Amino acid sequence: MAGSSEKLTFTGVGGETLAARLDIPDGEVKAYALFAHCFTCTKDIFAAARIAGGLAAQGIAVLRFDFTGLGHSKGEFANTNFSSNVGDLVRAADHLRETRQAPKLLIGHSLGGAAVLAAAAQVPEAVAVATIGAPADPGHVAHNFALHKDEIEQTGEAEVVLAGRTFRIQKQFLDDISQHNLEEAIGQLRKALLVFHAPRDATVGVDNAGRIFAAAKHPKSFVSLDDADHLLTRRADAAYVADVLAAWAGRYLGGSQAVAEGKLTAKPGTVVVQEAGEGPFAQRIAAGSHALRADEPRDFGGLDSGPGPYDLLLAGLGACTSMTLRMFANRKGWPLEQVTVSLAHDKIHAQDCAECETKAGRIDRITRQLTVTGALDADQRAKLLEIADKCPVHRTLTSEVSIVTEMAAGRGD
Repeated sequence: MAGSSEKLTFTGVGGETLAARLDIPDGEVKAYALFAHCFTCTKDIFAAARIAGGLAAQGIAVLRFDFTGLGHSKGEFANTNFSSNVGDLVRAADHLRETRQAPKLLIGHSLGGAAVLAAAAQVPEAVAVATIGAPADPGHVAHNFALHKDEIEQTGEAEVVLAGRTFRIQKQFLDDISQHNLEEAIGQLRKALLVFHAPRDATVGVDNAGRIFAAAKHPKSFVSLDDADHLLTRRADAAYVADVLAAWAGRYLGGSQAVAEGKLTAKPGTVVVQEAGEGPFAQRIAAGSHALRADEPRDFGGLDSGPGPYDLLLAGLGACTSMTLRMFANRKGWPLEQVTVSLAHDKIHAQDCAECETKAGRIDRITRQLTVTGALDADQRAKLLEIADKCPVHRTLTSEVSIVTEMAAGRGD
């Protein structure tokens, strides 16, 4: 199987150190995915490892991790619940965003599938979600310890044997799963959804897949896993899920026409801006043969993956100012060594601007500060300050501007 695997750690929602593994393609990474394992399982369960490896072989990097108190992760499982699992998932997505790239694909197996459905709204970059044998209601897992329910209710906890291992289940776990209703979250998903389920799944009945599918809005798809078992213990079943998932996800992981078509280009003298498909605001920009980015800060709901629109506006004015001073000084033969232009944008009350024609409301103000070095006398510095106002972008911003907006014919029009 192509690719490599890297061990990672990150901090979970409760402050514990969580163990993770990142399966990485050999070549270019087309996108990142986040995998949530089944109830009381670990990131290294066969299905998780096989699916992650299969996706990596097709160019999708996959982060899988142990929830708090499981596998190699720190913390006490007894203190966790469905809500903490969702929180750990969001922290895992945060870790990918901060260190690589935010996940565009969320995958969840069994209760992990319910968790990714609940967490999806908190991962805005994700454009696709896939569930494998997932319950439509987190409370479904309570049947695993139905015989101990009275003891848990009366004493606050009980030891329960699940898949041959003993786990301590507390009442707070039962209380937490009873409070979650996924149907509303599924209905507001606004992401492509793929539901995998085996009709003969003896652990989570296939009716759960029907409820998830019915609650979701399009685009949504269902894939039957025929006679596969709940944990996908047969290699062929896990490989099938990986292959189908990669083919399906490829339709969505580009996130935008820009990614799907590769490099964004623009004719000389023009600028093309296109959504990057990463978060709600990120943009790709082609200025001639040059590639740029634009985004909004995290405080405004963006990813901060590039400067904001006003930052780019100030950059254009600053660059033009510096170039204009350089050309003027060179033509005069003045000893100008370096120009630095610092700019800021804000809004002020019109009445506070003595030189402005507008006297009511608020107006935009750009503050520009010049720093020039070199053996320049006072008169030369004063002249450079005057020349700054003559840069072409300055003149454009301070003159009457006509902006004509047209709707281009779209594909299929």
